[in-house]
Amino acid sequence: MNKLIAYLCSVCGAKMVPEFTAHVLKRYEVNYYYCPVCGLLQTEEPYWLEEAYSAAISDADTGLVARNISLSRKLSCVLYFLFSEEGKYLDVAGGYGLLTRLMRDFGFNFYWSDKYCKNILAKGFESSKASLPFTAITAFEVLEHIYDPLSFIKESLSESGTRTIIFSSLLYEGIPPRPDEWWYYSFNTGQHISFYQKKTLRYIADGMGLHFHTCSGIHMMTDKTFNSFIFKILSGKFSNALSHIVERNMKSKTFSDHEKLIQT
Repeated sequence: MNKLIAYLCSVCGAKMVPEFTAHVLKRYEVNYYYCPVCGLLQTEEPYWLEEAYSAAISDADTGLVARNISLSRKLSCVLYFLFSEEGKYLDVAGGYGLLTRLMRDFGFNFYWSDKYCKNILAKGFESSKASLPFTAITAFEVLEHIYDPLSFIKESLSESGTRTIIFSSLLYEGIPPRPDEWWYYSFNTGQHISFYQKKTLRYIADGMGLHFHTCSGIHMMTDKTFNSFIFKILSGKFSNALSHIVERNMKSKTFSDHEKLIQT
């Protein structure tokens, strides 16, 4: 077993306690620490990430496309009904650019950024092509990869000139699940290093003076005042039907983007 080290929670500063040990990437014995104050669960300092990210997106992630299609429908409803169809949005840590492309296909003025992944599907719509501020930013399937989530959220909001971030991460409640009880630990890929409870995210939002909303793995921190029930309707099981209303009322950028790109 690795030597246990005293860690302070990156979210609330409390002393974290050892929770369990697990094999990561089938070769590293890694300690996981739990914060009894805000509920954050994290690995020890992740020295294996260079190996884990030899490919930015795991080859075993066969659900990537289906999840992005589902997320785009939920997100289109949230942005159309709660924000502005004329707004300007940024997907941070946007991977290959799939979500950015899907949102532009809906008709939203979406841009992409990612420090570690090549833009394949949203070329021409990098964040450098847009001026600040953005209406909101998104960070889907990102926070579980971040070792200092508070700094990441603060910096992402500051750099984009907004006070709204919409993101996803699968939450747990109560005591952390045992290593063999939760697939989301993703030990084989080594890329998931931080795990959250609802109270963890609320702690972050409260500390930044933001409202917090959550529904079925979709979360939002914002300075705007919304009814939580409305957010749940828009991002929950009715989102697929509601997204067709968005499609009918928005003008897709699929063809206009094509014309723009062939002229550059």
